[in-house]
Amino acid sequence: MEHVPPPAEELARLDRELAELDARRAQLLTRRAWLLAALRPPAPTAAPGWNPSAWGAPAAGRPGAPAQPWGYVPPKQPSAPRSAQNVLLTLGGLLLTIAAIAFTLVSWGSMGIGGRSAVLALVTVAALAAPAVLLRRGLTATAEALAALALVLTLLDAYAVHAVAAPDTDGLGFTAVAAAVLAALWTAYGLALGKLHLPLPAAVVLAQWPLLFGAWAAGAPTLVVGWALLATAVLDGAIALWGKGTGTRVTACVGGSVMAFSALMVGLTLSVTASGPLGALAPGALLLTGAAAALAGAWRAPKGFARAGGVVAGLAVVAAVGGVPAAAVPEDWGVLAYLSAGLALTAVVRTGLPRNAVLGVLVASAAVVAGALAGALPGLAAVLLGPVSLLSDVWAGSPEGFRAALGSTLPWTGLAATPVVLAVSAGLLGSAYRWWPSLARIAAPLIAREEPGPAGAAAYGAGSAGAPGTGTPEAGGAAVPGTGGEPGAGTAGTGGTPAPGASGAKAPGAPGAAAPGASGAPWYAGGRAGAPWYAGGAPAARRRPSAAALRGAAGAGAVVLGWGALLLAGAVLDVPYAVAVAGETVLVAGLLALAVRGAGSGRDASAAVPVTALVVALAGAVSAGLLSLASEGASYAVFGALTALFAGASVRAGAGVERAVFAVAATVGGTVLTGFAGRSLGLASHEAAPLVLLVSALTVLFGARLRRNPVALPVELTGALGALVAVGLAVPDAPFLALVLALCGVLAAGAAVRPERRPVAGYLAAALFVLATWVRLAASEVSFPEAYTLPVTVPALVVGFLRRRKDPEASSWTAYGPGLAATLLPSLAVAWTDPDWQRPLLLGVAALVVTLLGARHRLQALLLLGGAVLALDGLHELAPYVVQVAGALPRWLPPALAGLLLLVVGATYEQRLRDARRLKDALGRMR
Repeated sequence: MEHVPPPAEELARLDRELAELDARRAQLLTRRAWLLAALRPPAPTAAPGWNPSAWGAPAAGRPGAPAQPWGYVPPKQPSAPRSAQNVLLTLGGLLLTIAAIAFTLVSWGSMGIGGRSAVLALVTVAALAAPAVLLRRGLTATAEALAALALVLTLLDAYAVHAVAAPDTDGLGFTAVAAAVLAALWTAYGLALGKLHLPLPAAVVLAQWPLLFGAWAAGAPTLVVGWALLATAVLDGAIALWGKGTGTRVTACVGGSVMAFSALMVGLTLSVTASGPLGALAPGALLLTGAAAALAGAWRAPKGFARAGGVVAGLAVVAAVGGVPAAAVPEDWGVLAYLSAGLALTAVVRTGLPRNAVLGVLVASAAVVAGALAGALPGLAAVLLGPVSLLSDVWAGSPEGFRAALGSTLPWTGLAATPVVLAVSAGLLGSAYRWWPSLARIAAPLIAREEPGPAGAAAYGAGSAGAPGTGTPEAGGAAVPGTGGEPGAGTAGTGGTPAPGASGAKAPGAPGAAAPGASGAPWYAGGRAGAPWYAGGAPAARRRPSAAALRGAAGAGAVVLGWGALLLAGAVLDVPYAVAVAGETVLVAGLLALAVRGAGSGRDASAAVPVTALVVALAGAVSAGLLSLASEGASYAVFGALTALFAGASVRAGAGVERAVFAVAATVGGTVLTGFAGRSLGLASHEAAPLVLLVSALTVLFGARLRRNPVALPVELTGALGALVAVGLAVPDAPFLALVLALCGVLAAGAAVRPERRPVAGYLAAALFVLATWVRLAASEVSFPEAYTLPVTVPALVVGFLRRRKDPEASSWTAYGPGLAATLLPSLAVAWTDPDWQRPLLLGVAALVVTLLGARHRLQALLLLGGAVLALDGLHELAPYVVQVAGALPRWLPPALAGLLLLVVGATYEQRLRDARRLKDALGRMR
C-alpha cells in the first residue's frame, strides 16, 4: 500500500500541529490564571517588612496574580502610630533622665536634707509605681519608658546616698552593696510586673558586680577574685537556663561568658606561674570548678552551647590537671604534662555525659594535641630546610655534628621534649589505625550516623542520652525512627512505633526507608568495603568521611609524626654527622618499604598510608641528599643508595603512579651522580655536560624497552630534563654547547624511531641538529647566512616533498614555502647590500631553477617565491645600468614613454583585464 503523503512527511506534519496546539494551550492557561487572580478579592495588607511583589513575585495571599514590573517602588506609607509613639516615648524618657541627672548633680546642694529625701523618694516611687498603672491600661510602651527612667533614678539614688549619707565609706564596697540591693530590687520588680522587658535584664547586669567589687574592696588575693568571677558566672549560667524571658537569658549568657572567661584566665595565669606543684593546686581547683560548672550547664543547654561548654570544660581540666606536674618539671618538659592531660580526656566517651558535651570535650582534647604538635614545627622545619645552606659550599668537609650541618640557631636544648611529643602522638595514631574496629565500637554509642528519612536526622540506637526524640534537653530533631535503633524501620517522631501497615523495614523507595546499604551502624564504622566517603545517599552522610578515610588519616598521621620524631631526636641529641646521614637514608628505605607494601596490598582502607609514606620518603630523600653535600664520600654513598632504593621500589611496586614516581626519583638520583662524577674528575661545568647525558641516553633505551608502559613516558621526560640541565651546563663554551646539542639531537632521533614518539621527537631532533649547526658555525665565526639557512631549508624541503607524496592535494605553501623562504629571503636581503657579483648570480640561478620547477609542476609557492626573488635580484643587478641609461637620455623622453605606455594600456584595457583574469585563474589552479 502506498501512502499519500509518505509516512515521514505526514509524521512531521502531525508533530508541527501538536506543537502549535501545545503553544496555544499554554497561552490559554496563562490567560486563565491572570483572570482568576484579577477576580480574587485582594488580601489584607501585610505588616511592614519584606515585600516580594516589589521584585516581580506574586503578592502574598494572591498566587498567580500579576506581578509589579521590575523596579516598581511602592508609595511611602505614613509612619505607623506605634512607631511614632515609640519615638516620642524614647525622647521623653531621655529628656526626663537628663533632667534627673542635672537635678542630682547641680541642684542637690540648694535643698535641705529633708527636701532632698522627699524629692528623690517621691520621684522614684512615682516612677516605679507608674508602670503598674499604665500596664493595666494597656500602655506597655509608656510603661517601658517610665521603667527605664526609674532605673536611672535608682542609680542616682544610690549615688546620692553615698554622697550625702555615707561619704566616708569605701567606694568599691559601697558600689558592691548598692549593686546587690538594686539587683534584688529590680529582680522583684521585674517578677511583679512580668509584662515589662527591661527590669530583669537590668537586674542581671547589676548582679555582675557585687562579688567582684566586694573582693576588690576587701583586698582579696587574685585567686579569691577569680572565685568571685566564677561564682558570678555560675549565677549567670543558672539565670541563662531558668531565667524568664529571652532578653534576660541573653544578657545572662553574655555576662556569664565574660565572667567565666575572666575567671578561667585568672586560674590559668596562676597555674602557669606557680612556683611548684603545691602552688598550682589552688588555681587547679578553680579551673576544675569552672569545668564542672560548664559541664553542669551542658546538661540542659542547647546543642551549640553544650558543645562550647564541653570545649571550655576540657581545656580547663587540661590546664588544672596538667599544671600540677608541669610546675614540678623543667619548663621544656611541661608540654608533656598538658599533652598527657589532653589525651586523658578521650576517656570521656565512656562516661554518661550528654553527647554534645562529650563532643566538645573531645574537641578540646584535639586542640591540646594540635597545640603540642604545633610547637614541633620550628624544629622540624629547621631539620628539613637547614641543609639547604650546604648548597653554597659543596664538599667543604664533614661537620662535627648534626646541628652544625643544619646551620640553625634554634635553641635545641629547649626542644628536648618535642621528639617525645611527636613519638607519643604517632604511637597513639598508630594504635588507632591498628585497632580501629575496637575504637569504632567504643565510640558507637556516642556518635550516630544520620540516615536519610522524612524527619531529618535519625539517631543510632533508641534511648541513648541526648538522642532526638527522647525528651532530653539535647533533642534537636525528630525522634528515633524505628525500633531498636534501626534507621528507617518506623515513622519518625513516634518513638520507634511502626507506621500503620508496616511490618518492620520499609520497602525500597518508600518514604522513610533506609538508604541502600544502610545497616544502622554509625557513620564512622564504615559501609561498603572500598566505598568512598562521598558516595553516601544522604546529604549529611556525604559531608562526613568514611571509616576508611578516617582510619587512613590516622595511619598517615602516625607515619608523618613518627618520621618527624626520629629526625628531631637526632637534632636534639646532636648525633654525629655520619650517623645523621645514615639514619635519614635508613628512614627513607623504611618509608619506601612501607609505600611499596601498602601500594601492593590493594586494601582501600589503608590507601592513605602508602601515599603518605611515598610523599614523606621523597621529602626525606631530598633532606638526606642535601645533608650529604657536606662530604664527597657521603654524597656518593647517599645518592647511590637512594638511586638503588628508588629503582628497587619501582621494580617491586605494581603498575601505577607509585611506580612512575619511584622510577623518576631513581632517574634524578642517577643524573646527580653523573654530575658528581664530573666534579670528582676536576672537569669544568661545560666539560661535565656530556657525562650528564649518559642518564638521558639510558632513559631513551629504557623507554624503547618499555615502549607503551605507563612508566616509560615519565622516565623519558625526566631524562629530557636531565638533557636540559646538560645544555645549561654547556652554555659557557660554544663548541661544547654545539656538541651537547648534537648529542641531544641524536637521543631525540633515537626516540623518534618509535612510532608513538615520532610526532614530537622527530621535530625535536631536527631542531636540535639545526641549533647545534648554528652554534658550531657561530663558534667558528662563519658569517654567511646560507650556512645557517641551508641546514634548515634542506630538511624542510625533504619533509615537504614526503608530505606531497603522501597527500598530493596538500598546498605547496605548506610543503615548500617555509623551507624556500628560510634561504631565499635572507640571501636576497644580503645580496642587495653585497658589492660582489657571485652571491647575486648564484641567488638568481637558484631562483630561476625554483621558478621553472614551479611552472613545470604547477606549484604556486615555487613559482611566486622564485619569480619574486628572481625579479628583485635582476632589478638589483640592472639598476646601475638603468641609472646610466636614464642619465644619457633626454629629460623629455621618460614622460613621453610613460604617456605612450598609458595609451597602449588604455587602448587594450579589456584585453589586459582578460589576461589578468586568466593569470589569476591559472595561479588559483596551482597547488
